Amino acid sequence: MTADDRWVRELDARQRAMLAEMGVKLWLPKPRPAATTATAADPEPPAAPVVAEPAPPAVPAARHPAPAPVQAPTAAPAAAPVIAAAAAPATVAARADIATFDWPALREAVAGCRACGLCESRRNTVFGVGHTQADWMIVGEAPGENEDRQGEPFVGAAGQLLDAMLRACGRSRTSDEAARSVYIANVLKCRPPANRNPAPEEVLRCEPYLARQVALVKPRLIIAMGRFAVQSLLKTTEPIGRLRGRVHHYEGVPVIVTYHPAYLLRTPIDKAKAWADLCMAMAQ
Repeated sequence: MTADDRWVRELDARQRAMLAEMGVKLWLPKPRPAATTATAADPEPPAAPVVAEPAPPAVPAARHPAPAPVQAPTAAPAAAPVIAAAAAPATVAARADIATFDWPALREAVAGCRACGLCESRRNTVFGVGHTQADWMIVGEAPGENEDRQGEPFVGAAGQLLDAMLRACGRSRTSDEAARSVYIANVLKCRPPANRNPAPEEVLRCEPYLARQVALVKPRLIIAMGRFAVQSLLKTTEPIGRLRGRVHHYEGVPVIVTYHPAYLLRTPIDKAKAWADLCMAMAQ
């Protein structure tokens, strides 16, 4: 823009009207040259083309990192759940067959079970003992040291007390008569280290074995001895003191709740309550 052009553009309407009356002709640049001229003079209009031009190259630059999130470190953690998920159905499918086992197959499955960490510390699995068609079924909690050594439930001092309680009811674990015998089993088939309480996962892993034993024995009555036996069969967290004195059911079978013989050895005062529970069992 020349100095004359700038001078003409700076004239206001009144001045232009006065010059026109004086016969002075004015020339103003056309719109196109005006835009070009403004681009050279005004620093802001060029900013738009400058931003607009580099914008297309910025798109490919932003897209290159886009595939980057799909990289080896991200894929590696995802692989672990996939493996776990694939293993779980196989375990469930294998354990679902337990519901079809006969006695020999069930005993073999328990002997070779490695469903939880207790298999690493056990000496023997503790399957069960007694008449396989007994009217009564005794369900305890978990094997102790003596049970782990001998592979039989309820031995040692607790077992002797249980045998005495059964004799008082006219029954025995060794009787050949179903009506005078019992079948004895534990919720857990392996001893927890140092006789600690069974973990919920351990109980869950062993429950299919116990459920199959109940199905095969078809007892007329179940006596659940101890907190973990009661919780496993009745699916409750209620204490034994609140569950005693009434008949519960497991798969349609009446269940009497009472104290574990090992507890009675530590708390002899509750032996009278346990005897009352046995009397209720005999009345069924």
